[in-house]
Amino acid sequence: MKTQFSLLILLAVSFSLFSQVEDEKQLPEPFATKSVSNYSNVIGWKDGATPKAPEGFKVNKYADGFQNPRWMYVTPNGDVLVAESNSNYSIPKQIGATIIGAGGSNNLKHSADVITLLRDTNNDGLPDLRETLLTKKEGLNQPFGMLVIGDWLYVANTNAVLRFPYKAGQTKISTVGEKVVDLPAGKVNRHWTRNLIANEDNSKIYIAVGSGDNAGEKGMEHEVMKANILVMNPDGSDLKVFASGIRNPVGMDWEPTTKTLWTAVNERDELGDNLVPDYLTSVKEGGYYGWPYSYWGNHFDPRMPIPPNVKLKEAIVPDVDLGSHTASLGLVFYTANAFPKKYKNGAFVVQHGSWNRDMLSGYRVVFVPFENGKPAGKPEDFLTGFIVDPNKDEVRGRPVGAVILPDGSMLITDDTTHHIWRVAYLEK
Repeated sequence: MKTQFSLLILLAVSFSLFSQVEDEKQLPEPFATKSVSNYSNVIGWKDGATPKAPEGFKVNKYADGFQNPRWMYVTPNGDVLVAESNSNYSIPKQIGATIIGAGGSNNLKHSADVITLLRDTNNDGLPDLRETLLTKKEGLNQPFGMLVIGDWLYVANTNAVLRFPYKAGQTKISTVGEKVVDLPAGKVNRHWTRNLIANEDNSKIYIAVGSGDNAGEKGMEHEVMKANILVMNPDGSDLKVFASGIRNPVGMDWEPTTKTLWTAVNERDELGDNLVPDYLTSVKEGGYYGWPYSYWGNHFDPRMPIPPNVKLKEAIVPDVDLGSHTASLGLVFYTANAFPKKYKNGAFVVQHGSWNRDMLSGYRVVFVPFENGKPAGKPEDFLTGFIVDPNKDEVRGRPVGAVILPDGSMLITDDTTHHIWRVAYLEK
């Protein structure tokens, strides 16, 4: 019996290793399929239609009337801050910005540069107070990440981190923000979003900065301090690279068991239908993830010759394949108790949707189960219904970011239809 058990273990390990090798083999060669431009047409949600969640969940519209609601943040007192922002490209470039992972809405030509505050004062699951907290007048410039530390509200513009004096419950800020630190932007700034997260004791702030272009094609001189996760002190001092070679890290969160930083990454385009996989990964201090020279470990991008003076590190293989061209952006670990037990400590990833694939991909929220701080299964559909027909280019909306409310429900921004969805679990 013991011998049979040992044999089963050996077979299981062998199969696991074989599967890993097979996965490696299944990654196609660059240009194995022709790179296509397949832009989605957003038709909106008609006749009270909503996205679809698993049985036992209810999805309803939480708020609407925004101008491209991209990102959210829940303050310590439970208010929801919504960053309304967009690419500032010209119309032809705007189309491209829409379809790439960190672009914007395809029916706006500018960034609203507004942060709106929502508050549910009677705990009925809907906001009954709505105020404009900050505007361009106070210094907003394509705002995205938000963070409260003590009596400061930090906001990540595309070109700088600002902070504003802030007290819990405050609904309006009228002072111009204090610049904490400059961030890399410039004219080559396709991935314009900048996200923020603090460590547990608020002694460090981490900043996600995407690459300026797709694969370094406009010159690496435009990519200084980009395609990285940066780290600094709350006063802006000691800004440095925490992890590098990450093409477009957007969502960041702390895995609750090991307290490790994780990020959702939007990878490069134009290598074919099934390259390159977007991914969810733990972030190692000093780690290098390949961009622009390689992807998914040491698979080298043929478009980017390695300069003689560049000595590459061994590129880290990401943890979870999220599918190619899904534009995986939002990330939140579920630490509340309102959802069924299977979701506890797992990761929700929001996929804004493809443009560089023959058949649309993404346009959904997926769930990745975790056990003991590690992924314990493949991504599974959680919030769907955004794609009208996978064989057509029509979609109802494009989800972007996610937050968990104090009551354990989840909010999802839908930037192209300018509203926010709430997902709650009803069956106990």
